[in-house]
Amino acid sequence: MANTMTKIASYTVPSGGVSFYTFSSIPSIYTDLKISISIRGTASTSQALAAYANGVGGTSYSETILYGTGSGVGSGRYSNNSAWILGVVGGTNDTSNVFNSIEAYIPNYAGSNYKTLISDSVEENNGSAAYQYSVANLFASTSAITSLTFYLNSGIFAQYSEFTLYGI
Repeated sequence: MANTMTKIASYTVPSGGVSFYTFSSIPSIYTDLKISISIRGTASTSQALAAYANGVGGTSYSETILYGTGSGVGSGRYSNNSAWILGVVGGTNDTSNVFNSIEAYIPNYAGSNYKTLISDSVEENNGSAAYQYSVANLFASTSAITSLTFYLNSGIFAQYSEFTLYGI
């Protein structure tokens, strides 16, 4: 039997923007979660999009990042963080009205093992650059994921940014 994708919730940022968004009361009836994000920030420079699960911060998160800048490549490994890093979001210095795309996947989100999240993001500035990030994340918790909170490390989500959560 083929897996099916069911839309659980969707949110579009209103006029004036918001500093964070939370998917709450995520049901545990699916095997995996997929998050699709179309996003732009209000800070002048690029910002990291971060997320934490179940209201838990502390030092429970780690990630490995691979990225391309259009003129080079790089990688990084970070541990003991207070949130997952999903990718980079452009700001007001990027081309007007260009939104970034981020896709994230959380397999076995309701299981009793540590939780993993993989994400791919693209930040495009039509004038001069494009950036791509692939991130492998770990949340050192065996609890089922029941909520996800997203925020930028600076600035707020611009109007029309959209978050969509799917169950698979």
